[in-house]
Amino acid sequence: MGYKDILVYLDPTPASDERLRLAVALAKREGARLLGVDASSQDAFLGAWRDQAVRIGDNFEETLREAQIEGQLIGDGFREPTSSPDYANCVDLAIAPRPDEVSRALVRADLPDQAVATSGAPMLIVPQGWKYGPLGDRVVVAWNGSREAIRAVHDAMPLLQKARKVVIFSFSTAPSGLRESAELLRAHLSRHGVTAEISDWTNTGDMTAVDALFASLDTQDADLIVAGAYGHPRHIEQWFGGVSVDLLRQPMLPLLMSH
Repeated sequence: MGYKDILVYLDPTPASDERLRLAVALAKREGARLLGVDASSQDAFLGAWRDQAVRIGDNFEETLREAQIEGQLIGDGFREPTSSPDYANCVDLAIAPRPDEVSRALVRADLPDQAVATSGAPMLIVPQGWKYGPLGDRVVVAWNGSREAIRAVHDAMPLLQKARKVVIFSFSTAPSGLRESAELLRAHLSRHGVTAEISDWTNTGDMTAVDALFASLDTQDADLIVAGAYGHPRHIEQWFGGVSVDLLRQPMLPLLMSH
């Protein structure tokens, strides 16, 4: 099992360069083909960022040649799609930005929220301020026993199998409420050659699941979070809040999500 087709969304911001470096490193390690998608918004071609936006394709092609990996650029960036394109459903992993307030106008409006909810592929979401470095050495799995969570674990398996440390983080309303489920997951991971620890956090009502996750020392030491996406209908999470929305908004760590 591995990632043989990897897609990376590109835009004119400096964070896109870090994202591309990560995509190239993963593609080389996995022996994968790399698809680059120009995800620049129309506004990116109107102002000071125009030169960078116009050069996205050339920069991507040059990066492929230097890295000596197979790849292809999709889209010219001038037309923002009105629906989720099929190519996002035909890869093993997609790497997307999590724009901040400054870069939001330069990146397609559907990234990453809509793409996470509609893509058939797992999505590795990289915060705008992330600098290229180790990813997948120390992984925290946000575990709630749901279908989406186990899907994310399976989709992350090529990374988990290479990780030095994997922690299963569970947040429940009663002491060890998810312990049995977490133990089952740990046993399942061991069958795939992954040694994992379990970290229980009891919900006492004074913080949310995401607050507890980031208060955990294991998360503070991590370089990747793995989580299921949108266990409730997406419009409900958007209007009333939810773990998926909170995780997508956090600016700290790369996040691998599956829906």
